Amino acid sequence: MHGDLDNRNLLIQGGRITGVLDWSCACVGDPACDVKVAWAVLDAETRPVFRARLGVDDATWARARGWAVSQAVIALPYYLETYPAIVREARRWLREALADRERPAAL
Repeated sequence: MHGDLDNRNLLIQGGRITGVLDWSCACVGDPACDVKVAWAVLDAETRPVFRARLGVDDATWARARGWAVSQAVIALPYYLETYPAIVREARRWLREALADRERPAAL
């Protein structure tokens, strides 16, 4: 797992991911940690496509949403005064992940 997949660590060209940066946390672990990218990068319209193509089961998807919430609530107070861009992103992750709790699973 990468452990920190979000816009800061992805290289994108022409709407496609062309590279991944910052592998300092790379290790073996719960794949849901990296599925969190669904909330860190994608929007409500593209998340179901990502999930369907990845073939993520309900339990992994729920844990991934939990990772998004967890990373957001950790980032918000930590970066509040020092990193406004990540605070904006963390607020979005939190908003999106909590909103998806209300949406039915679409596979």
